[in-house]
Amino acid sequence: MYFDIAVFTTTAITLIVIMDPPGQIPVFLSLVGKRSPEYRRKAAWQAPLVSLFVISIFAIGGRAILAYLHIGIPALQGAGGLLLLLVALQLLMGTSGQKQEADEDVNVALVPLGTPLLAGPGAIAAVIVAVSQVHGEIGGYLAIAAGILVAHIVVTLALLFSTNIINVLKVSGITLLAKIAGLLLAAIAVELIATSVIGFAATA
Repeated sequence: MYFDIAVFTTTAITLIVIMDPPGQIPVFLSLVGKRSPEYRRKAAWQAPLVSLFVISIFAIGGRAILAYLHIGIPALQGAGGLLLLLVALQLLMGTSGQKQEADEDVNVALVPLGTPLLAGPGAIAAVIVAVSQVHGEIGGYLAIAAGILVAHIVVTLALLFSTNIINVLKVSGITLLAKIAGLLLAAIAVELIATSVIGFAATA
């Protein structure tokens, strides 16, 4: 029943590295920078909540869900990569802002911020592996839960404080940031798709 500090530390650090809170700031600002301050604050805590929900679901029954649907980690990586590539193309071509103006009901905190940027294939796989290594110990499960929660608190703080940067960047700065974020997202997407292909080839 003891709380496993080693498991907690490993889980928290692994998720923070994978979710990369500083790296999410440019993408977050490029997606919500032209929205109202209320929307930005709402998105800053909604996206981590969505990620927390998705990762918790996979922590509880990830292996069972994937087995039932006959889905492997490479398939998750491929799907996440394709979705991120679509978002990257929108940012690079400057169409994301037009879509937001045309449809104010679009909630970017759900997709792509909450998933697959935060709750992506890497984070999901890391949680599934961590749970499988605990071997039924209650203290280990509690440590994993605490690690997941701490990682999301760090992400939430990073996104909340990033909203202050918008006042400095202005519209022109946000537009430039969107182009940079689009390029970075495209690179991440290609990496995910390549990893997915390698994973499929290894299991073939």
